Amino acid sequence: MILFGLTIFVSAFLLFQVQPVISKAILPWFGGAAGVWNTCMLFFQAALLGGYTYAHWLQAQTARRQRQVHFALLGLSLLSLPILPSAGWKPLGNEDPIWRILGLLATTIGLPYFLLSTTSPLLQAWYVRATKTGVPWRLFALSNAASLAALLTYPVVVEPRLSVPEQAWVWTGAYGLFLVLAGMVAWRFAAADEAEVERDTEPAAEPAWGLRTLWVALAACPSILLLGITTHMTQDVAAIPFLWVIPLAVYLLTFILCFETSKAYQRVVFLPALAVGLSYFGKALDGHEWGLTVNENIALSAAVLFVCCMVCHGELAALKPSPKYLTGYFVTISLGGALGGLFVGMAAPMLFNTYYELNIGLWLAGALATVVVARGGMETPQRKVLLLAMLVGVGVYGAWMVKIKKSEIGGVELAVRNFYGHLHVTVWGKAGENGAARQLVHGQINHGQQLLDPERRMVPSSYFCRASGAGRASLARKEGVGQKVGVIGLGCGALLGYGRKEDEYRLYEINPQVFAIAKRNFSFIRETPARVTEVLGDGRLSLERDSPQGFDLLFMDAFSGDSIPVHLVTREAFDLYMRHMKPDAILVVNITNNYLDLRPVVATAARRLGKLAIEIEDTPDETDEECFLSHYALVMSPERYAATPELRVNSKPIEPTPGFREWTDAFSNLFAIVRR
Repeated sequence: MILFGLTIFVSAFLLFQVQPVISKAILPWFGGAAGVWNTCMLFFQAALLGGYTYAHWLQAQTARRQRQVHFALLGLSLLSLPILPSAGWKPLGNEDPIWRILGLLATTIGLPYFLLSTTSPLLQAWYVRATKTGVPWRLFALSNAASLAALLTYPVVVEPRLSVPEQAWVWTGAYGLFLVLAGMVAWRFAAADEAEVERDTEPAAEPAWGLRTLWVALAACPSILLLGITTHMTQDVAAIPFLWVIPLAVYLLTFILCFETSKAYQRVVFLPALAVGLSYFGKALDGHEWGLTVNENIALSAAVLFVCCMVCHGELAALKPSPKYLTGYFVTISLGGALGGLFVGMAAPMLFNTYYELNIGLWLAGALATVVVARGGMETPQRKVLLLAMLVGVGVYGAWMVKIKKSEIGGVELAVRNFYGHLHVTVWGKAGENGAARQLVHGQINHGQQLLDPERRMVPSSYFCRASGAGRASLARKEGVGQKVGVIGLGCGALLGYGRKEDEYRLYEINPQVFAIAKRNFSFIRETPARVTEVLGDGRLSLERDSPQGFDLLFMDAFSGDSIPVHLVTREAFDLYMRHMKPDAILVVNITNNYLDLRPVVATAARRLGKLAIEIEDTPDETDEECFLSHYALVMSPERYAATPELRVNSKPIEPTPGFREWTDAFSNLFAIVRR
């Protein structure tokens, strides 16, 4: 048991530790979008399905063949090490990011991840053969406990201390330990006599296809909710990048509880809790009418996910088959998880114009609970009445979920969605009314607006008004002298309102839908007198390919939700910006953020470059119809700051935080800048 348990623990720990390692390594290449994580999860779930299928096939082979095949794959996986992605996979800007990410992951960690995923089901099958004892479900619970430990230790232990290359090398060393343990187990226990096992195994009926279908559905629903609630929490509630840890930890915890002991899941407790949780969460989604705070919304989201996963995983545990069909059972579970990931990660962005998958997952949880009761899972004298009430409730809840989404996008001018998220164009008020404007919204975040007043439609407003750091930097120029301006992150194009006929603006934007919306629904690009050049692709990767531009002004305003993608504020990124800027140019970084304080990041980089970082915070009063609260960091030479008196008003230098470690492409620590 010790050797089995140790091998399963190491494999499961590495399986979940590599997920954030490789995701963080490739995140800068794809704009830091939330879709990167969902696509990675799709790959991980598909690889898990492949691993479980392989384990199911292998355990049916002869002992000699099992050894030959498994040893060959273990040795072949050494060719994939170390797990550092090749720079050849960096996108050029016009590719489909989903397929590129899947190809990158397959060639970088495909075989090691595949073999790690085979370990738990394969060793459980070998354990049954070798010991001829009962069902090894505690090994499955141990596997999920190791996965949870890997997930929780990464952001608080690994990420703050090791760079990404160091993480990859440490992981590679630990993978070597896994190969030794896996080889020992295969050599000692893959030789169990199949005939002896067959004699000692009690006859068991093969699971029917109806039951297998239910297994798939019970596994797919938590997978859909895991990704749907992760998106909800990190984009619509609080745009903190590492909040994805909470839903995944809840998901794994329910697996551990349900497969460790049958006492953890009690229908009489969790089915009523499911009804309450779905109702409460539906009310919160329906316009947030209960006035939940951010922390309360996160807690509610996690609690509802916990209850839904407990119901689905509890029923899966209750329906587990004879050990004879162990590996086939795991294949079916992994198939359900992969289908859920495929629906959220690939199908939904193509089928829907906004995020429907969370609502669908919530409804599916209620529907599956109804199926459980219909199959006799809730014995009560009033079972028929209960079943009828549940059927009606599921129908009403489905209609409610549809109503919520229709009301969400019913009043918008445009709603579109792709890999990089969903965008809404909304109109507030009518022309002539104070504050009337057309806005571009990504999730819950305003990415710029245009005033509806025809006389003021080219006046930059919101975060880019004249009093903001962006506005003051744009106006700090010599009259009649043209300037070259770079903009990383287009939004609706509001910064072009400062353009003059002698100016040139170069616009970098990763999302093709943003370019289309800015030109169709807003008029800044069409009506600016400045010359405009459009560059489609990640701003940093595009700058790496560009010849030196000689910018007088460079804006860094690329947001993923409410958070600047980390790869745009590292040492290498700032060095790249300086290469494209004139010596007296100004770098303008939008650091407006409710959750992260980016001042230490900018100040540390500025000091290393011999530059000065200042902050300009604009807090307009409620009667100001043009300006929103904004916070900018401006990086420039001390000489430029001294020679520009208009920038010295209501601004102050940003002092580097003592002991703060400069971010690089290989190292960043988001916990260090969380607002407390």
